[in-house]
Amino acid sequence: METKRVIMDDKAVARAIARISYEIIEHNKGTDDLCIVGIFSRGVPLGKRIADKLSELEKNTVPFGALDITPYRDDSKSDGEAEKTDIPFDITDKNVVIVDDVIFTGRSSRAAIDALIKRGRPRSIQLAVLVDRGHRELPIRPDYVGKNLPTSHSEVVKVSAMEIDGSDGVAIY
Repeated sequence: METKRVIMDDKAVARAIARISYEIIEHNKGTDDLCIVGIFSRGVPLGKRIADKLSELEKNTVPFGALDITPYRDDSKSDGEAEKTDIPFDITDKNVVIVDDVIFTGRSSRAAIDALIKRGRPRSIQLAVLVDRGHRELPIRPDYVGKNLPTSHSEVVKVSAMEIDGSDGVAIY
C-alpha cells in the first residue's frame, strides 16, 4: 500500500495527546473517579499515554485498562482466541474514558460500550480518539478528538504507535 500523505508526525501525535488530556481534566473537573480504557490494539498505547499524562498533570494515579472488543463486534466473529481484556479495577460509578485510534463507522465504539457495561455500571462513558474520519453508521460522537480528518470511503487511515510500530504518526493510503 502506497502512502498518499502523512497527516500527523510524532510531534503532532504528542501534541494531540497532551491537548486531549487537558480537555479530559477540564471536562471532568479533575481526575477524581476517572479511569482510562484503551481499545486493542492501538487505542491501548494511546490510552496509556493519556492516563500517564493525566497522572502527571494532576499528581495522582489515573487507573488504566485495556479492552478487547472482539467478542462484542457485530461485523466479525471471534476466532476462539482468548479475550485479552485487562481492566484491574472496578468501573462502577466511575467516569470511564474509552480511547481508540480512529473512529470511522462507530461500530468499534458501540462494541466497547457493550463490553464495558458487562463489567459494571459506569457513571459516564466518554470517548477519546486520535482521528475522527467521519462516515458514521451509528449515532456515536467522540468527546475528545486529536484531529478531524475528512476522508473518502476508499481511503485507509493508518495510525502508527511507537509501542507497536516503532514510530508515531498518522497517514492516509
